[in-house]
Amino acid sequence: MNTCARTARGGRTTPGCSSRSSARRPSARSSTRCAPRRGPTTNRCRPSRRAPSRSPRGAARCADVIALLRLRGLGLLAWAAAFAAAAPVGAQRTARLPVDRVVAVVGIRPILASQLEERLVFKQSQGLQLPTDSAGREAVKREVLRQMVDEELLVQQAERDTAIKVTDQEVQDAVERSVQEVRSHYPSEQEFQNQVRLGFGTVETWRRLLAENQRRQILQQRLLEGLQQKGKLKPIAPSDAQMREYWEANKGQLPKRPAVVSFRQIVITPQPDSAARARALQLADSLLAELRRGADFASVARRFSSDSVSAAQGGELGWFRRGQMVKGFEEAAFSLRPGELSPVVETAFGFHIIQVERVQPAEIQARQILIAPVISVAQVERARHSADSVHHALAAGAAFDALARRYADENEAKLAETVPIAQLPAPYQHLLAADSATGLKPVLQLETGPRPKFAVVEITKRLPEGDLAFDDVKDRIRANLSQDLAVQHYLDLVRRQTYVDIRF
Repeated sequence: MNTCARTARGGRTTPGCSSRSSARRPSARSSTRCAPRRGPTTNRCRPSRRAPSRSPRGAARCADVIALLRLRGLGLLAWAAAFAAAAPVGAQRTARLPVDRVVAVVGIRPILASQLEERLVFKQSQGLQLPTDSAGREAVKREVLRQMVDEELLVQQAERDTAIKVTDQEVQDAVERSVQEVRSHYPSEQEFQNQVRLGFGTVETWRRLLAENQRRQILQQRLLEGLQQKGKLKPIAPSDAQMREYWEANKGQLPKRPAVVSFRQIVITPQPDSAARARALQLADSLLAELRRGADFASVARRFSSDSVSAAQGGELGWFRRGQMVKGFEEAAFSLRPGELSPVVETAFGFHIIQVERVQPAEIQARQILIAPVISVAQVERARHSADSVHHALAAGAAFDALARRYADENEAKLAETVPIAQLPAPYQHLLAADSATGLKPVLQLETGPRPKFAVVEITKRLPEGDLAFDDVKDRIRANLSQDLAVQHYLDLVRRQTYVDIRF
């Protein structure tokens, strides 16, 4: 499997591995992906990281604001379904609406009682259980209203920041993705249309609501990202009591712990010889010259690029931000203006020609042509021999760190902590299925094809499936709460500078 990618969170490219203590979750796809993204030792470069749900107490308000940023069209349609189920269709259209009232004012914008009720219905569609007593219901409403106020505070701050731009095109692109995602959950177009009309009257009305929701999400995301980049949103370490409170509030919602494994490894990658590198560079230089004379980038990428995934798309890499690509590629890409071609850029994956297509605050859309040097059979055998030598040395008691410094691929992490076995790439799963003991394992070939990699793996811990304990998730709780508290601190500062009137 090709490790041309690196994780979107800055870890190293190994099966859910990290050079720090947090483990990454790899994909097991088999297509060759050579865009220089940071990712696991798999062939695809966009691993997801799933965090436990945020606590409804302590840092809850900012946690729910962050959660709101993730809402998509499916959530709105779920709200519509819940709303529609509350009354017959005819009643919805003929019943007289009560006179609305203002329940809060943020700046010069009101929040209406009807908006609060809609948010409550939505939260119920997402699993919120309203208390049966009136005092409990009122407390929930007040908490939801506070969340809506915090969301509005972030939106207004983003709108005041002249550096934050949200274009109509990106909003419509996000709406279209949401519509298609929701549509995929229905067996027919007619059933989909019926559900939308039941909740919103027309598809156009639903799209307008989606567009406004997406615009607000993007504004909040960019505000928080900008604050983080400027160092104005620094994590605040939670206390042990806060972490325990979070655990008690959420432990009943957590799934069982999957079977997990911890290990360390040294991954050895065959390197091209000097002749192969020179040929690849010469080809990259000639292609760059052709592009500068007006050749079509997409056609050249499809014909010559070694990245089979992006090549099929004319070299398209999509949108990415700083920290998602290897350093040399990232520096070159973020220095370009739209339409500009980079010089030939060398990374561990080969030689890249980059063209930026669009630029937004903190992210760019780009495409590439990758020319990877050919790896000879002799170089593959040399890497295999090195892996065998490392294995023998570790078995004889040699220091792991010293061997890693000498032999390990710098794009590969050396440590994986509590990685779910089911999410590991196939070679690791096969190894663990055949051998349940800890300790040093036989040399593992990670990929077949012209550029295999070899891993010397030592299993340090293995746990079967079971209930999660506090110690299993305390690092994730600490990370979640640290971010929550940072956002809460920022919201407290904004609240002091903004007129906020709660009338509920």
